[in-house]
Amino acid sequence: MSKVILKAEDLDGYLNAEDKESIAGMDRIYREVLSGFSILSTSRLEKEKKREEENIIRLFNEMGAMMQDICRNEPGLQVYSFVTPQESHPEASRLIAKLRDMRTENEEFVYYIQRAYEMLFKLAYGGTTGSNKNYLIVKTPVTLPVQNYAAHKITNIDDKIENTVMCVMLRGALLPSMIMSKEIQEYSSHGYVTPFALFRIRRDDTKHENDMEYILDLDRSFFNLAQLDGKDLIFADPMNATGGSLVTVIKYLQSEGIKPKSIQFFNVISALKGALRAVRALENCTVYTLWMDPVLNETAYIMPGLGDAGDRINGKDPEVHSRNIIQLIADYGSSIARLYRAQLREIEDMVLNTKR
Repeated sequence: MSKVILKAEDLDGYLNAEDKESIAGMDRIYREVLSGFSILSTSRLEKEKKREEENIIRLFNEMGAMMQDICRNEPGLQVYSFVTPQESHPEASRLIAKLRDMRTENEEFVYYIQRAYEMLFKLAYGGTTGSNKNYLIVKTPVTLPVQNYAAHKITNIDDKIENTVMCVMLRGALLPSMIMSKEIQEYSSHGYVTPFALFRIRRDDTKHENDMEYILDLDRSFFNLAQLDGKDLIFADPMNATGGSLVTVIKYLQSEGIKPKSIQFFNVISALKGALRAVRALENCTVYTLWMDPVLNETAYIMPGLGDAGDRINGKDPEVHSRNIIQLIADYGSSIARLYRAQLREIEDMVLNTKR
């Protein structure tokens, strides 16, 4: 098999001394938080629980302020609650709370993922202003006294979205990538449908965060290099824990002579460490995230996180055989297939024609 492997120590080499100090400081505070979690989960005294809840809130506010300071000095990190008006923050907070909740089942989880990526799209493109406008002329169902049409004025962002290619780091990223591509199609005055590039990449889960390996399997990836050069590459992965998968893919493409115009990474939740690694390792990279979590555990999962987003979106694979990309799409069902039919045509064409 043809594989590309990136190691955790290579990723850490991109972090500067200040980054490492910030990450270590966040780890120290989170150890205090974990002590509070232990008290909450074991104490039977309501007064003790209340006191510990107040302490946990204080610590989370402290970490939030630290992360906000870090992001303020790094324009490549765009966190929804740090850069949008105060009145927008409760919406993001409630949505993240629903996604975190272990009681949120598959269909509801997918609904909130769709909402999250609509908000992320607006975070990246919604602030675009200017006098350059487009008009949409829409045929309506009203036919009396004559066929009716409506004219709608929209901001022209074609130059920002019609050079994009949707890059999918498979499984958990598939549906979010389709959602982002659909948003681009809807905001394009030409109905632009992004090309897709599909990369099969995984972490070696036998390893820990400090010695993790990221394995890009080229034999099970589907992409056309000619479509990627000079393009705005968009990655939509619900969880950015370490940044390793993104960096592995981009470094491989660069080794093949591909020079992206920009790299845009859209996450529902990103760990501080993963976000910093991405913007330090990659030029012209912007991380857009709805929420930033402070730390990783020893197995490189985000804390407090929300579990395995891929499994919560797609359901778990059978124990014997994992589903391929076409089977995964089929399991989304007819409602998803109808809504994202243009995106599915692009994906199926790439996979079935095995263009690389």
